[in-house]
Amino acid sequence: MESFGGPTMGSTYSIKYVRTQGLPAPKVVQAEVEKILADVDRQMSTYRSDSDIERFNDLPANRCQTMRAPILELVRVGEQLSLQSEGSYDLTVEPLMNLWGFGPQAREEKIPSPEALATAMQRIGYTHLRIDGDQLCKDAAVEVDFNSIAAGYSVDSIAATLDSMGIHNYLAEATGELKAAGKKLDGSPWKVALEEPRDDQQVAERIINVDGYGVSTSGDYRNYFEQDGRRYSHTFDARTGAPITHNLASVTVINPSALMADGLSTLLLILGPVRGWDYAEKHNIGAFFVIRADTGFVTRTNQAFERLSGGKTE
Repeated sequence: MESFGGPTMGSTYSIKYVRTQGLPAPKVVQAEVEKILADVDRQMSTYRSDSDIERFNDLPANRCQTMRAPILELVRVGEQLSLQSEGSYDLTVEPLMNLWGFGPQAREEKIPSPEALATAMQRIGYTHLRIDGDQLCKDAAVEVDFNSIAAGYSVDSIAATLDSMGIHNYLAEATGELKAAGKKLDGSPWKVALEEPRDDQQVAERIINVDGYGVSTSGDYRNYFEQDGRRYSHTFDARTGAPITHNLASVTVINPSALMADGLSTLLLILGPVRGWDYAEKHNIGAFFVIRADTGFVTRTNQAFERLSGGKTE
């Protein structure tokens, strides 16, 4: 068993894989993985001013910029998720993130004034984006934020690279998004612990087996602030311009694509315990919901999740 990891996207990544005869040296594998992560950071990071997407975000309305294929792919995925959620999910929420104190240009965590919110909402909306050949264009001064799907894209890219190198038994993880395939060294399945949403500690809610799927969890329990007794999450409904306030604490999604698992877990969290559940059932999405209740947390799991995770293991 080989393993390595390091910092990425303001967090960390880790790779574990079974090394068999004829595979490249571990340092070669690590170099290829870190090249992928560096490319993603250079193209999609909102925390470095020289990234491709931040240069686009700095453009005024009615301008275009030539983009590499991965960014255009993620914009298309974002548009698909926006259409399916009737605009609740949206890649252009960065001005709202900054306004409420969660984004890269945030000042302080507080409830904005109605006037400031109305001004920010003029710069929100996936319909202001357009792809023209290899160019990304905007007809308003919108800013794109890939934080809800970039890590999943990275994991898919890493998984594809590992497969191309002859590595078929692996667990690849970046900023908590992951994909696993094959078996561990002892022949047992890769096991993934789903965290119970506690503010003060990490507690395993459930452990699942994963083989050939991406897994993503989105929650409101790590990044939030409280004001006047109310909790404000860093997850936004783009239709209202405000953080979600329902009692869905976290959602885990299993999907063949880590990219789609990443985006869908965010989408379901935004929609909430009722609309999100109905959406998952309608679209046959494997989902595990953790919902706040008076006595703590209750969980809800659909049949698609049980099937994809091999049933309950612990």
